[in-house]
Parts: sequence; structure tokens; C-alpha cells
Amino acid sequence: MTIPKDIPEKWFPIILPLKRKKEGLSSSTKIRKRAEEERRVRANDREYNEKFQYASNCIMTSKYNIITFLAVNLFEQFQEVANTYFLFLLILQLIPQISSLSWFTTIVPLVLVLSITAVKDATDDYFRHKSDNQVNNRQSQVLIGGILQKEKWMNVRVGDIIKLENNQFVAADLLLLSSSEPHSLCYIETAELDGETNMKVRQSLSVTSELGDPNSLAQFNGEVVCEPPNNKLDRFCGTLYWKDCKYALSNQNMLLRGCVLRNTESCYGIVIFAGPDTKLMQNSGRTKFKRTSIDRLMNTLVLWIFGFLVCMGVILAIGNAVWEKEVGALFQSFLPWDPPVDNFLFSAFLSFWSYVIILNTVVPISLYVSVEVIRLGHSYFINWDRRMFCSRSNTAAEARTTTLNEELGQVEYIFSDKTGTLTQNIMIFNKCSINGHAYGEVMDIQGSLQKRAQPLDFSAWNPLADPGFCFYDQSLLEAVMVGEPAVHEFFRVLSLCHTVMSEEKSEGELVYKAQSPDEGALVTAARNFGFVFRSRTPGTITTQELGNALTYTLLAILDFNNIRKRMSVIVRNPEGRIRLYCKGADTVLFERLHSCDQELMNVTSDHLNEYAGDGLRTLAVAYRDLSEEQWEKWSERYRGADKATDCRDDRLAAAYEEIEQDMMLLGATAIEDKLQEGVPETIAILSLANIKIWVLTGDKQETAVNIGYSCKMLTDDMTEIFIVNGHTVQSVREELRKARERMLESARIRDGGKEAEAQGWGGACGFGNGCEGGAANCTPDESKCPAPQAPPSSLLESISGEFALVISGHSLAHALEADMEREFLETACACRAVICCRVTPLQKALVVELVKRHKKAVTLAIGDGANDVSMIKTAHIGVGISGQEGIQAVLASDYSFSQFRFLQRLLLVHGRWSYLRMCRFLCYFFYKNFAFTMVHFWFGFFCGFSAQTVYDQYFITLYNIVYTSLPVLAMGIFDQDVPEQRSLEYPKLYEPGQLNLLFNKREFFICIAQGIYTSVVLFFIPYGVLSHATQSNGVPLADYQTFAVTTATALVIVVSVQIALDTGYWTAINHFFIWGSLGTYFTILFAMHSSILFSIFPKQFHFLGSAHNTLGQPLVWLTIALATVICIVPVLAFRFLKLDLKPQLSDTVRYTQLVRQKKRKPCGRAGRGAGRAGAAGGSALGRLGRGGSRRSGYAFAHQEGFGELITSGKNMRLSSLALATFASRHSSSWIDTLRKKKHANSTSSHNTPTNGDDNTQAPPLSTASSATGSQDATPGEAGQVCNEPVLKNSPDDIALSVVRCAEREAGGCGAGTVQEAVFVERGAGPRTSGAGSPPAIAEETSSGE
Repeated sequence: MTIPKDIPEKWFPIILPLKRKKEGLSSSTKIRKRAEEERRVRANDREYNEKFQYASNCIMTSKYNIITFLAVNLFEQFQEVANTYFLFLLILQLIPQISSLSWFTTIVPLVLVLSITAVKDATDDYFRHKSDNQVNNRQSQVLIGGILQKEKWMNVRVGDIIKLENNQFVAADLLLLSSSEPHSLCYIETAELDGETNMKVRQSLSVTSELGDPNSLAQFNGEVVCEPPNNKLDRFCGTLYWKDCKYALSNQNMLLRGCVLRNTESCYGIVIFAGPDTKLMQNSGRTKFKRTSIDRLMNTLVLWIFGFLVCMGVILAIGNAVWEKEVGALFQSFLPWDPPVDNFLFSAFLSFWSYVIILNTVVPISLYVSVEVIRLGHSYFINWDRRMFCSRSNTAAEARTTTLNEELGQVEYIFSDKTGTLTQNIMIFNKCSINGHAYGEVMDIQGSLQKRAQPLDFSAWNPLADPGFCFYDQSLLEAVMVGEPAVHEFFRVLSLCHTVMSEEKSEGELVYKAQSPDEGALVTAARNFGFVFRSRTPGTITTQELGNALTYTLLAILDFNNIRKRMSVIVRNPEGRIRLYCKGADTVLFERLHSCDQELMNVTSDHLNEYAGDGLRTLAVAYRDLSEEQWEKWSERYRGADKATDCRDDRLAAAYEEIEQDMMLLGATAIEDKLQEGVPETIAILSLANIKIWVLTGDKQETAVNIGYSCKMLTDDMTEIFIVNGHTVQSVREELRKARERMLESARIRDGGKEAEAQGWGGACGFGNGCEGGAANCTPDESKCPAPQAPPSSLLESISGEFALVISGHSLAHALEADMEREFLETACACRAVICCRVTPLQKALVVELVKRHKKAVTLAIGDGANDVSMIKTAHIGVGISGQEGIQAVLASDYSFSQFRFLQRLLLVHGRWSYLRMCRFLCYFFYKNFAFTMVHFWFGFFCGFSAQTVYDQYFITLYNIVYTSLPVLAMGIFDQDVPEQRSLEYPKLYEPGQLNLLFNKREFFICIAQGIYTSVVLFFIPYGVLSHATQSNGVPLADYQTFAVTTATALVIVVSVQIALDTGYWTAINHFFIWGSLGTYFTILFAMHSSILFSIFPKQFHFLGSAHNTLGQPLVWLTIALATVICIVPVLAFRFLKLDLKPQLSDTVRYTQLVRQKKRKPCGRAGRGAGRAGAAGGSALGRLGRGGSRRSGYAFAHQEGFGELITSGKNMRLSSLALATFASRHSSSWIDTLRKKKHANSTSSHNTPTNGDDNTQAPPLSTASSATGSQDATPGEAGQVCNEPVLKNSPDDIALSVVRCAEREAGGCGAGTVQEAVFVERGAGPRTSGAGSPPAIAEETSSGE
């Protein structure tokens, strides 16, 4: 990579990332022919600025226009191998010498498919055009010739001066020149950029702040020299040259496109970046064409099938050549060759192409039409799902694409934004510690029902109280009312130390506009406890303290930043005393306290640890008294640092550091960032489904970690949480290396020299050599695996994932470099949770791209703001949350809904069903078409290889369009293996999709093998029977049309019976389509051989009465029945054996449900109780951690909670526990083996564990463990467990014995006995039943998960 020499050195950190290979994510790098080195903009001089050919302010996210649509769309469609294949066949069919089928059999379906796809693409692009036009046609006020004129956004140019008014969107990236507010301040909301709804402050240069009217602005001719367009939202570097002076510009002077002006009457700015050059568009990423893994596999399979077709054509062409030379020559006298054919080789050449046309139905064009119809149906099911409808926001789930539904059933990685996605971005003042006393009720960490006190009523004594504020501890209010000095000073700090803006709409009606939601919560808390912030000016703060109006002189604001992690104000009170008030992170503030505060600091630290344990956001509060002399000396240094032209930030930081010393601690605050409803439960269920969740947030590290604890991504049970904060490449590499070493060291200490408990679950990283679990776990066969290239990577796979990784944005920038990205990915994948903090929108996309590229896994990105658009577009599947932060994420997404909790239903129900249905559809489709087509191949050996078809051309045309299309469509749209409640109860049902088990190359070959077998039976059974058969009158049955009708009828019946066997969920539509298709076949068959059609079209329908004659023979029906039995019986036998010897988890769940339903019918009340628990489905989970209080639902204690309940088995039904054992022995081993094969570099052998000798592998109870509890089913409702052995040798007996226990009215054995039996059956030895058993199970299963 070369860097132009004249680029200023200070811009290297900005330009270098743009030069990397991942710059393709930025849409504007290809707009101009050469990279822009610096930008020069002169105000009010369009002629000068146009010389640089800067981009206009028009944006375009659409793909087509009226002129290019047809050509571009057809080009895209013919990139599909199948479409090109059918176009080639169509050309062949237009050659009469080789075509034995009419051309309309191919062109009609092809045109239909291309038209449907084109209409869908045109519709999607129309909405993109509509959205672009809506944005481009917004009005803005542009200063042209000294007059403000209204212009469309698309006509705004670089260098124009724009006037913005309150609540208007910023049209382009502007340099703020002046504002109507004092000190040229303006307030903006940046939700579309960084996902934060809090307001931010921007300020113009003092030299331009006087340019407040059009006349003076028209005379402004300053020139800005700045960095080229880039995606850095938090930095800007440039210089303003005006009146022979230069002024430094920073990000504080910029208004970025996508922001909204708030609480500011008006402001003026000069356009620096427009359209695709704006930072918003630089972060938006390209619109990518997304295709599912099944689509990609289909392209490969179509190529294979075409190769197979060519091979069959070659074989039959060789046969034609041999036959024409040896036998055909004898017929030349009365059956000469057609005129173009003059020898047997040319005859074979034409025969080859004829057979290519005849056998092309192995991949019919109707396959692609059916796939689109099925996907459309699945999309409507998502749109119509009432359980994904949010009544509060009146928002339904929406499938914005129809091409990715089955990919929803294969997701392995979820990348989530935090603010507005996991949280509601609503802060609540929850607890506080003042002078060593803790206030605020401690939440029950067990989540049990607890009667809570009523919220305090502040309105009785404080008319300015916020009615929406809730607090429950009466003692704090009493402390305020009795006048405790420390409590008063504490709330005084909260009312003064902030940057909140107050707006009093009417007397006593205060509205706070906070730059941070935390600040808003703290100021609101102070307001309710009697310390009301009323208003501010640049030099004063007015409050009302316990009814008394006071005005403080604001001497200085020492603002917050990420390095300081604190904020201070220096004020003079009405008595003239000067005091510094400070709030900030306890780790920073405690270092600056006076030494006499040690005892109070220790007590407060204990409170802070308790609050952090509850996942609350904490701040420490302190103050310092200053003398007049101290203030005068420091203010002089402060003013000098503030006016410095070089190293200003460093000088200010040094001045702040000097004054913020020897402070006195007052206490600490604890704020709860409300999670969205159901977030912890959703994350727990998705984790059980083996889905890894990474949080990518622009928020600061402390906030992200707190939310990680709240939503159960981080827990105290974790071995270690690694923090990567390095600022250099070397430091980041070293921290990642140390993290990996600590993981391996912890694993060795935990194992104590024994085999790792996580054997079989070591796919967390996926960079192994096939020897899962490290060398200690390799069997003799596995020792033949090739040596790993990176031993630490292979060893990391054996770690059970008891670690978490938290990495900051500046460290992530280094970690994503090409030479370090693999190390970062190895470390991250070995962790159970990954949180990336302070990341830019483009970094989010790069992380997603990294996992896509190296892990070869399906990724899903979910977010709600414009800052999430880039990763949403990069991931295989993008989900937009329609929340508080605009609609940019929704517009860029593939699916949208309003609550994060709906994600579990989208994936575990709709996604899994879509994948299951599509796989079953494809398997059946290939089977029926090979069975249909291969009959022609066998017939070729008996018709002199003359390319004669077995069936008439009407049957060939209607077979895929009419006779077999609707039944397979019904199966593809409506089929289910288990009900939706069971899909949510048993998340392990999701794993086959992740491992791509239901449709892959192996399954494809099984389908075509079954199809070929069926074709052999369908050809040779009728051929063998009819060749020597006669009618009752002695006339032979061995004629062509009788054979054709018999074979076709047998084919339709066999494939109809086969789809009846394949259908797992019967509806009236399935019955109607399957049996209706059979009836349609016979109706059309008799109609085509009727005298009516013969009399109308005598040249088209030659075989009058043939169907009546053939199907009137009993022998024909016996032949059809024999062929059907021979085709179907082996399939039935195989499926019964597989179900009995090696059932899948879905088979087990379905069987257990069936037994449960049969056994519960006599027990009326028990059945009803269980029914209620089952009907609750996923909602039962919401009650586990909620306790009895709505307020306790979001600040979870992370020491003991939801995860342990799942793994301990305390909340499982007994049948589910037996099911766990059953499924673990018969399902987990092969799933784990395939998972190893998928993630390893080479294949390792796997020994299936046997009963009684399986204690080396952690019992994967979560394979079938019920994720929903059984709170609704009381012992009296669900029945009692009998005191008898519950586990037998037979898997069936296991499930039956447990259900049999539920029949009895009374019994003496409890859950502990069942758990004991599980251990006895698995060879772990008996355990004492009782309170000690469940934790033992939890301990073993935790490593498995």
C-alpha cells in the first residue's frame, strides 16, 4: 500500500483504515476515479468548489432504473446456474432434428420464472426509489446570492451555507458557523448515527459566531481545508482560513447528516461533505445480494446433475451408435435415416442431444417456481404471527425479503447492538449509598415472589415532583425531611453537577433534555427528593431546594470524557462559598479522595460491589471546598489552557487533574438500564440452541459490561472475564495471548489431569485439527489426525466456554488487522460471551465479516439504529428493531419487529420450520423427478436408443405442473415435525439446521438413489408383466400405449403415497392436494383418451380409448399395486428401523408428546394443568426470573438465576428428564460427531458411548432439556411420581415408565429419584436423592453447555 506524500501526517490514522482490503464496505470509495487526499471548500463559491468534482447531495440506494432494469435484472437472474441451464435447453429444443419434445414445454415455465422474479425485484427496488426520493426531495434553506432560498436536498452542493431550524434533520455534514443560542451552542440528537437518543452539544468557532444573519453570511468567504471523506463518527480534523488567520476545527464544530436539531431555534452551517461522502453514508455499507446456503448448494447440485445428464446422454449415444451399426443397418431399406444423417456416428451425436432434452426433467424449472412460492408462504406466516405483534407500539413482525427464510433455521452467530436492542434505553434511579448508609430495597436474587412496598408518593410535599419517578425506600425520604446534611449535599450534587437542559412548558411542568440518560435519571431523582433543577444560563444554575429558590454561580464545568470518566462543576453558592462537585466512576474517583475518607470509602465500595452484582450502573459522588485564593490561581491556569492553540486537550486535562484532588466522598448512585422484556430468557434459550451471541455497541465499557450481567451474558460463575484495552498492536496482541494462556491454564487446573468434562462440546472455536478436546481425548484412531498448525488453537477447543471477552474499539481496530484477526477470532470463539465496546458502525461490519469468512457459519445481525445498518447489510441475515432510533435499521433489514424477545420465535419456530420444510421439499422433489426421468433411460435400451419417450408429451408437461406440484407445495408450506411449543421448550431441536443435516450432498445422493430405485421398479415390473400378458379375449397387452399408461399411473400413485409418508403434519389442504392430484390425474387421463377430444383434435390425441382399455384390466392394477409395494415397503422398513435404533431428537419429542397425551386423557385435572403449561410455551420462561414484581424483571442478580434453573433440572417435567437421558444416548453422539467434523480441519473418528461406560463425557442433558418450567402444574395437577425404577434398558421404556408414574394418584418418589436413576443408568453410580442431587447435575451439565 502506498500513501501519497502530501497527506498531512495527523490524518494517517484516518486514511490508513480506508486503504485496507475491507474498504469495500464503504460505498463512496468507488465514486471518484482517484482517492481524495484532502478537501478544500470555499464558502459561497460554487464555481471554485465544482473544480474538485465533489459528490452531490443526492443519495441512491436503488439498484435499477427504467433503462437498465431489464438488462441488469436478466443478467443477475442468469447468474443462477439453473436459469442458464434451461435457456440452453430451450435453444436445443428449437432444433427440430434433435428435439422430440415441443419447445413450449420449456419456454413457458422459464418465462414464468423470470417474470415472477423480475416483478419481485422491481417491487423491492421501487420502494428503494421511493425512500430515496423522499429523502432527496426534502426541503432546506440555502443561502444563494445573499438570499435564503428553498432547495431540495439533492440540489445542495459542497460549500453552500444552509439554515437549519428546530427539529429539522441535518441535510449534509456541516461546519457550524453560528447559532441562535448563547455562545453559539446548538443541541443535536444523534440516534440515526450512533443509536443514542440523548442530546449532544455542538459549538461554533467564536470568530464565526457573530455571523447570524444572511447579509453577513453572504460576505463570508472562509476556506476550509480538512481530511478526506471517512467513516469516523467521533473525529474531524481541519482548519478554517479566514481574514489571514487560521482556526483549528474539531468534531465539536460539526453537524453530521442524520442528526436532528433540538432545543435550538436556528443555526447556520457550511456544507463540507455531501451525499455519499457524508459520514452517515460512509458507514451504511453496500447493499449486498444475499443468498442462502441452500441456494449455493443448489447451484452446485445443478452442475452435478448436468454432469450426470451428460454421462447418461453419452451412454445412450454410444448405445445408439452400436445399435445403428449392428442392427439399424438391417432396416435401411424400409426405414432409412433422415436426410441430415448419413452415418451411425452422426446419428449418435444427434441422439446425445435428444436425450439431453428428454432427461432434462431431473431438474425441472418448476422447482424454482415452487421454491419462491414456499418462501413467500413462510414470509406471510411471519407477518401474520400474532405472538410477534407488539400491541404497545402497534407493530407487527415483517419479513422484508422472501429469499432468506430457511437460513433463519441455520444461524450460529448473533451480533447484537445494545442500546435500544437489548435495552429500552430507559434509566431508573434504583439505589444509592449516602455517607455509608444504603438506601433502596435490595432485590431478591432468587427471583421468588416477594411483596414489595408501594412506591413513595412525592406529590404530597413536592409539587414539582415527576409523577413517573418510582422509589420504594421510605427511609431516604425521611432522611431528607429531617435534614441530614450528607443526604442534602448528596442530592445537591445531583441537581448541580450535570449538563442537562431544562424546559418549563408551563408553571411547574419541567421537561429535562439530558445529554446522557444517566444524567436525566439522576437529576430527576434529585428533583423528586426536593432538590429541583429549574434552569440554567451560561453563568448560573437555578434550583429549588426544599421549596426555596436558589441561584448558584457557575464558575467552571470540567466535562466528562472517556479518559477522565468523571465530570465536575465549580459553583459559588448564595452565601459566597466556592465548592467543587464531582461524580464519576468509582475506580477513578476513589484515587482522588482525601486520605481521611478511607473508612467511608471501604463501606461505599461494599455497596458498589453489591450494586454491580445486580447489574446496575454505578457512579461515585464527592465534593471539595475551595478558597478564593485557590480558585483564582487555578482559574488563571484554566483560562490559559482553554485558549491554547496547541495541545489544548492535554493542557485542559492537566488543569482538571490538578483541582480534582483531596475530595470528600458523599456516596454513590445505582441506576438500572431497563432491559427489554424477555431479553435474559431469550439469550438463555438461544444459548441452549448453541447460538453464540456477541454484543457490538458504541457504548462505553462499563455500561456494556453492566448490561452483560443484567441479560445473563456475563455471570459470576464465569472463570474469568478478559478486558482488552490495548492502544498499540503489540499491547493488543499481548493481551490476547495472555487471555489464551489463562484459558488453557484454567482448563488444566479445573480438569486436574483428568479428561476435560467438555469432551464432545469443544466446538466453541472451530480451528481444530479434528482431535476434539485436545490430545488427552484422542482415541487411537484419532491419533492419526494431522498435527495442528497452531497447538493453542486446537487446545482452546476443549475449553467449555466459561470465559468472556470484552474489547474496546481502539483495540478492536488493531485486532482486525490482517495479521492479528485470526488470533482475535480464536480467542473470542473460545469464550462464552463477547462484548465489543466503543465500536464504530464500520467496525461492527468488519467483525461480522471476519466471522463469516473464517467460521463459514450463518450470521445474524440485529440492531435498531442507523449505526447498525452496516452490520445488518453485512450479515447473512439482518434484523431491524423498530424502536426509538428511527427507521434506518428497519429499511436496511431483511426482517423487522419491535422487541428483541421475538428473535427466539423467529429462529426457533419460523426459522426451524422453514429450514425443515425446504429440506423436505427438496428431498422429495429430487426423488420424484429422478423416479420420473430415469424411466426414459431404461427405456432407451429397449427402443433402439431412438430417444423415444415412455410417456406422451402431455403427461411430461403436466407431471410437474399439475400432477405432483400441489402436494409438495402443501408439504413445503405447512409441514411440521413438532408443535411450536415444543420447538421453544427443546432448543436443541435447532441444531440439525446449524449442522446442515437435513439437506446436504449426502441427503441428495440418498434421494436420487431412492428415485433411481423407484424408476427401476416402475419400468421393469410393468415391462416384465405386460410383455407376456394378454387380455381376456387373448389380445396381447404388450403395446406401447398400455405400457405408458401403466407406468405413468404407477408413478403418480407411488409418489403420492411417498409424500403421504413424508408429511409429518396433516391439514385439510394436504389431504385435498394429495388425493385431489390423484383424482386430477385420472380425470385428465381419461379426458385425453376420450372421443370428444379426438373428434376436435384428431392429430393431437391419437390413442382413442387407450386409458379405458388399459385400466379396465385387473392385471394392470395388480401390476401397479405390486410396483407400489416394492417401492414403498423398503422405505417403511428403513424408517422404522431408524426410528427404533437411532431416533432423532424430534422423533423423541414427538413420541413422548404422543405418549403423554394418551396417558393424561383419563386424568382430567392433570391434563388441563399440563395443557396450560404447554400452551404457555415460551411465555412460561418469562415467569422464571420475574418473581412477583414487575420492577424486579430487569436488574437480575447474576450470582444465581435463570441458567442454573435450566441446567439443574429443578424446573423440568419428569418426562422431560427421562427424555433428556433418552435423547442424549441416541441423538447427542451423532450430532456432536457431525459438529466436530464440521469445525475440524480433518475428520476424526467417533466412538458411540454405551450404557454404563459413559462417565467420561459430560451428560448433555440440555440436548432435550425443557427450557420452560412447569410452574403451572402443581403436584396435584401433574400427578405424583411412583416409587419404582424409572429407567429401563429400552429407550421406549424410559419415556413410558416416567409417564406411567404420572398416572398414579399418589407415590413416594420425587425429582431427586429420577435424577438418581439417570446417573445409575449412565453408569455414574447411585447418588443420594434429595437436595444434593440437583446441584450435582447442574455442575456436570454446565460444562456441556
